[in-house]
Amino acid sequence: MKAEEIKRIAVVGAGNMGHQISLACALAGIETSCSDVSEVQLQKAKSFMQSYLPGKVAKGKLTEEAARAAAARLRFTADLDEAAAGADFVIEAATEKLDLKKEIFRRLDRICPPHAVLATNSSFLVSSLVAGETSRPALVCNMHFFNPALVMKCVEVVKGPHTAPETAALAMDLARRLGKVPVLLHKEVYGFLVNRILARITEEALFLLETGVASAEDIDSAVENALGHPMGPLRLMDLTGIDLNYDIAMERYRETGDPAEKPSPTVVEKYARGEWGRKTGRGFYTYPETK
Repeated sequence: MKAEEIKRIAVVGAGNMGHQISLACALAGIETSCSDVSEVQLQKAKSFMQSYLPGKVAKGKLTEEAARAAAARLRFTADLDEAAAGADFVIEAATEKLDLKKEIFRRLDRICPPHAVLATNSSFLVSSLVAGETSRPALVCNMHFFNPALVMKCVEVVKGPHTAPETAALAMDLARRLGKVPVLLHKEVYGFLVNRILARITEEALFLLETGVASAEDIDSAVENALGHPMGPLRLMDLTGIDLNYDIAMERYRETGDPAEKPSPTVVEKYARGEWGRKTGRGFYTYPETK
C-alpha cells in the first residue's frame, strides 16, 4: 500500500495528541475516526475542531470550503469497533501505560482489516512491547508526533525488529502526506531521538531548580534566549502535562527497577497535588485562564 491509497484512518485517544492528529489527518483529505472511552474527552475534541477550523478561516489560512470538508471527514465516537473496523491505518494515542496499550492493540488486531498498519504514537514505549499482542507484528511500528501535533513538523518513525521495511516506509510517506517532516530510526531505543535529548535537558533543569540555583522562570529564559529553544523545558512540561512526565518515568522505573528512573521529587509533588500544568491551571507556572 502507498500513502495516497490510505482511505481511512482511525486515531485511538482524543486527548492532547489524539484530537490534533485526527484533525491533521482530516485536513489532509483522509476520512478519519477519533475514538475515546471518555465522552467528555470526545466533546472537548469536537469543540476544539469547531473553534480551530473557523479560526483558520478567519485568519485566511483555510477556505470555508476546505474547513467544511475537513469537519465532514472527521467523526468522533466512543465505539472502538465502529472507529477501526474499516481503517487502513491506525494511530494509537492513548495514555502512556503499557498494559492499556497492550489491550488496545489486542482489540485492534481483532477489529481491523488484515492489511491495516497499527502504529503507536507513544513518546517512549517501543512498538515491540505491543507487537506481540497482535497477529501482524510486521505491520506494527512507532509513529510519534509532537505536541501540538497540528503545528510541530517532526514525526519520529521507529522501525522495530519486527517491523517490515514497507511498514516503516508507509508511515514515513503518510507523515509527509500530512505535511510533516519525518525522521526514521532504524532500530528501537528508549525515548527515541528527540526525547532522549530533551530528557537530559529537563533532568538538568529540574536539578538546578531543586537545588535552588535558579528559578523556573530564569532556567526557561536561559534555554530560550541562549540556546534558541522556542520554549524552556519547564514551561514545555506544563504544556505537555506534568502527569504525562510522571507516568512515563514510572513506567520506565517499573520496567528497569532502577531508582534513578523515578520521577524527580518536584514532579512527584506536583503530580500528587494535581498541579499538572496548563490543563489544571497550575504547574511550574499558573494559568488563570484555565477553568
